[in-house]
Amino acid sequence: MRKIKESLNMKIHVFSMIVLAVVSNPVLFSQESTGTYKPNIILCMADDLGWGDPGFNGNKIIKTPHLDAMAKNSLRFERFYSGAPVCSPTRGSCITGRHPYRYGIWFANQGHMRKEEVTLAEVLKAQGYATGHFGKWHLGTLDSSASGKGKGRNAERNFSTPGANGFNEWFSTEYSVKTWDPIKNNTVNPYYHNGKIEVENTDGCDSRVLMDRAIPFIRKSANDKTPFLAVIWFHAPHEPVVAGPEFLNMYPGFSEGEKNYYGVVSALDLQVGRLRKELRELGIADNTMLWFTSDNGPEGDSGDKGTTRGSAGPFRGRKRSLYEGGIRVPGLIEWPAKISPGTSTSFPSSTLDYFPTTLDVLGFKIKDDPKPMDGISLLPMFEGKLKHRPVPIPFETLGGTGSNASRGSPRMALVDNQYKLLTDLDEKGSSDMLFDLLDDKGESKNIATQHPDFVKSMKVKLMDFRESCRSSQLGKDYSTKFTPDKFDVNPNDSGAVKKVK
Repeated sequence: MRKIKESLNMKIHVFSMIVLAVVSNPVLFSQESTGTYKPNIILCMADDLGWGDPGFNGNKIIKTPHLDAMAKNSLRFERFYSGAPVCSPTRGSCITGRHPYRYGIWFANQGHMRKEEVTLAEVLKAQGYATGHFGKWHLGTLDSSASGKGKGRNAERNFSTPGANGFNEWFSTEYSVKTWDPIKNNTVNPYYHNGKIEVENTDGCDSRVLMDRAIPFIRKSANDKTPFLAVIWFHAPHEPVVAGPEFLNMYPGFSEGEKNYYGVVSALDLQVGRLRKELRELGIADNTMLWFTSDNGPEGDSGDKGTTRGSAGPFRGRKRSLYEGGIRVPGLIEWPAKISPGTSTSFPSSTLDYFPTTLDVLGFKIKDDPKPMDGISLLPMFEGKLKHRPVPIPFETLGGTGSNASRGSPRMALVDNQYKLLTDLDEKGSSDMLFDLLDDKGESKNIATQHPDFVKSMKVKLMDFRESCRSSQLGKDYSTKFTPDKFDVNPNDSGAVKKVK
């Protein structure tokens, strides 16, 4: 088990905001700690759920009564972004507050969580929290000798479990599983419970299987009066999308593909309701930060192969794309002790913000840590003290074709309070696209040629961000020795490869 820096144990400072001003050095604002408040934290995330899928975002077909009830008691984000347009990178952003291109998680099933990275679970564990992970991991292999992804996924090199990253209780799979009877005829991607394959109580609805493990962990923590971090990463509604009979029967008159997709979302919704009910019965709901989001936009094209793969709402693009439909996702935070129910915000926020927000809430900072942070604390926004995001949200994904295709969008993007730049940073600027998201949320009017100076300034910020990421990739953020190899550099950036040959 890795050692966590002594600085993470210091509680005499408040981490009120830690941001990367899209350059290589973080900016810290600190003050003396005012207390030792330790709320419980639950990070729920669906897999491939579109912005337009839940009822609280306007869906009139899919039944999500429990998520809708949560939204009525939450702060609802109108502009919440996943850290990437695909799953593995977004998951890395959730637990580090850093863009995944800093530590080599370029795409789904690529890279792993480096041991040198400090995760949210490690920080909270050092502060006396119980830490648990339940569901899809996708940040490394769970068996050092084999991966269900085959020989193309080096199991030994990419071995990095939740247990090695600060979670003292984990019930996880390496990647996605079938959403009904997930282990039936599945020997290559089993559930692991604290490193051992688990087959008991794994039939039926996968979302229930996960909640059957998460709730006892939460219950024990509450009974022990121990603050906890529970990361619940559902497999639903990622394919293979299969709903059980109870949920299929909820959607008569629809095609089989529609019934399965809608039913799987409703099955996930039921488990969110079960979780919220448990928190209330334990008497800990008020003191719990309960987050809900998705790891990226919906898969496929609506109606492909006779199925409906979910809705991106009014937004252009889907999973793998850096258009809004690929990265703007449902976002809720329910925290009765601190946040007024039934509110909403257009403040642009991201899964990158979980880490710095949590540290700010706990009242300490990472002292003298060299790692740049790409997220910001949202606590000042919750308190009405921050009206505009101080730095843009950066994005980069792989281009190319096949499984790495970005669905026609450029490979990089920068999102601020009003505008969004998409670009490949090509020399002639032929890929540059600028959209006013407040006026054109569907990204239909490219205004790049009308604002050349602004486009240039945003491209400079992106280039500075990429240079900072390049430094991170090569291990410059770490106090311990890190020797990069060819897998530790950006595949889009041949210049970085030359530096480690």
